[in-house]
Amino acid sequence: MNQSQFDTERVFDQDYLHFYADWIGDERSEAETDLIWRLLELEPAMEVLDLACGHGRIANRLAARGARVTGMDSSALFLTRARQAAAAAGVEVAYLRGDMRQLPLRQRFDRVVNWFTAYGYFDDVDNRRVLAEVARVLRPGGRFLLELNNYSTLMRDFLPAVVVRQGDDLLVDDHRFDPLTGRNMVERIVVRDGRVRRVPYFVRLFTFPELRDWLLQAGFTKVSGYGEDGAALTAEHRRMLVVAIR
Repeated sequence: MNQSQFDTERVFDQDYLHFYADWIGDERSEAETDLIWRLLELEPAMEVLDLACGHGRIANRLAARGARVTGMDSSALFLTRARQAAAAAGVEVAYLRGDMRQLPLRQRFDRVVNWFTAYGYFDDVDNRRVLAEVARVLRPGGRFLLELNNYSTLMRDFLPAVVVRQGDDLLVDDHRFDPLTGRNMVERIVVRDGRVRRVPYFVRLFTFPELRDWLLQAGFTKVSGYGEDGAALTAEHRRMLVVAIR
């Protein structure tokens, strides 16, 4: 696998939506939106960017609560789904396709959210560029929220493979951690409808101090860490939520 990039269109596709449907259903999405609203101290009419918005499950819910939301993603498929879901829910979200390393945006946002491990898919130069781009489009005092794996828990309980089943269909992620790059290297094997395909990808893993320092170097002034329950981050939390203030 190319050590600096992979084909996101092959990872985030119809199979992804098929296998992750039970993980990202309405109940979980509503609870996560509650947490995002609280941690970002959101208020109706605030300008919010959902960066790597996927199929709009968070963006549309934020819009339903009165936020003025822009959703950006690199996947045409996911954006089509997001627009369809927004129309069905009767909410307005400005969806656009783009690259988070070079945001096609000039306006300043009050808040930016990056949810469900949607950061860390580039080399470190470009991963840092994403943070600088977010700082650029945030208003002074604006808040940025990232949701990622908690490094300490993931490494303590590291699994060589994870299997997701939907009926007779299987998704198998074979994991290998590379300590030289800080990446979890993954080969995804999809068995669905009588076909088998393999898709390699990776995601950069971060400890809180490392990501905090990157954010400060990108122009943020204060960085805090939380777990999936909204409490201060501990080694026992499964997820790491990072709030950075510009």
